[in-house]
Amino acid sequence: MQEGLFDEQPGFRPLAARMRPGSLDDYVGQEHLVGPGKPLRRAVEQEQLHSMILWGPPGVGKTTFAQLLANLGGLSFETISAVLSGVKDIRAVVERARSRKQLEGRDTLLFVDEVHRFNKSQQDAFLPHIEDGTFIFVGATTENPSFELNSALLSRTRVYVLKNLEEPHILKLLQRALSATDGFDGRLEVDVDTLGIIASASGGDARRALNILEVAADLAEPLADGRECIGPEQLEQVMQTSLRRFDKGGDVFYDQISAMHKSVRGSDPDGSLYWLCRMLDGGCDPLYVARRLVRIASEDIGNADPRALQLSMDAWDSQERLGSPEGELALAQAVTYLALAPKSNAVYNAFNQCMADIRQDPDYDVPVHLRNAPTKLLKSMGHGESYRYAHDEPEAFAAGESYLPEAIHDRRYYQPVNRGLEIKLGEKRERLQRMNAESARKRYS
Repeated sequence: MQEGLFDEQPGFRPLAARMRPGSLDDYVGQEHLVGPGKPLRRAVEQEQLHSMILWGPPGVGKTTFAQLLANLGGLSFETISAVLSGVKDIRAVVERARSRKQLEGRDTLLFVDEVHRFNKSQQDAFLPHIEDGTFIFVGATTENPSFELNSALLSRTRVYVLKNLEEPHILKLLQRALSATDGFDGRLEVDVDTLGIIASASGGDARRALNILEVAADLAEPLADGRECIGPEQLEQVMQTSLRRFDKGGDVFYDQISAMHKSVRGSDPDGSLYWLCRMLDGGCDPLYVARRLVRIASEDIGNADPRALQLSMDAWDSQERLGSPEGELALAQAVTYLALAPKSNAVYNAFNQCMADIRQDPDYDVPVHLRNAPTKLLKSMGHGESYRYAHDEPEAFAAGESYLPEAIHDRRYYQPVNRGLEIKLGEKRERLQRMNAESARKRYS
């Protein structure tokens, strides 16, 4: 299956994921647990990790802390979600942890997100493996464990309460994101007052704060020194309606964009329209969606229907010129057209392969016959000497001419698919290749 912009792939990580800390000193907030001399810091420093329940609201660092514990303890990190997993998944992770311990001598930390959503029998399934040390169990919950978790599970774990982050914590995270290499690396300028607005709007949720910053960065204004700036105007566009509803828990933002993209790729106009409307209703900036539609038009449709790109650009232009609701209706027109358009990722594949080759290949010289010859000296050196002007050739095609460096003259990147306009493009390419082959036979016969 072809990876796309919103697939789970190493090249795409939300800002909140990139800003996860690498040490306890970088971990922001929860000083009552990880400050100097506090219980969890002592457990880490003394290498005495134990099973635990992390109880706190969304966005305070439960997942981040579990990953940090695994990294600092040299443990393999496994994670399951009670929303998506069942007893079968629990058994599978138990087997992996056992095998890892027996074959590699490596311990495992199992992070169970929203553990309160498991029923009693599912919670009981963890008990023997916590007791025999198959893994260190870390459960995360937003609900009071006393009411939502079995007493047997509570008796085998310690409960730690994580608190909402305060605005100074959020400001520290935002400033780190602006300067960090994995963040904006100093390319984005945001004044203290604007950062304060983001911190206040986050409600103590670090993910939400970083996601607001990342969305606003797409609207940043260019500065004379090559950097970009986010001010009150750009922030107002992002927060024109409640971002909380659109981005509860942070990852919802990317999940909904991913759902829309995959609905278009799957040729489902109803699903595509539904996720578009969900995002617009939740307060997503329509111009952000417009940019994504342009990407989809090139990545998933390409030359199978070049009108998709133009229609997406027209929808973007309509949104910029007219605003809501006329511009949003244009986005709806574009997303439904894209969903039903013939699909091709041939351009996307060709571009990625060509870029990969260029990064690893030597810097091949431009063939002499393709070089420019604006001076007598360059002409005397043979630049452009044997170049064949295509318009002077039959069908405006110089059969047998080569336009790639000699070392890679036979490489082919663009492979049209058998859908939409690319059927015709593929047929033409095959005919031109036959003409090239015939020219080569005549040359060497």
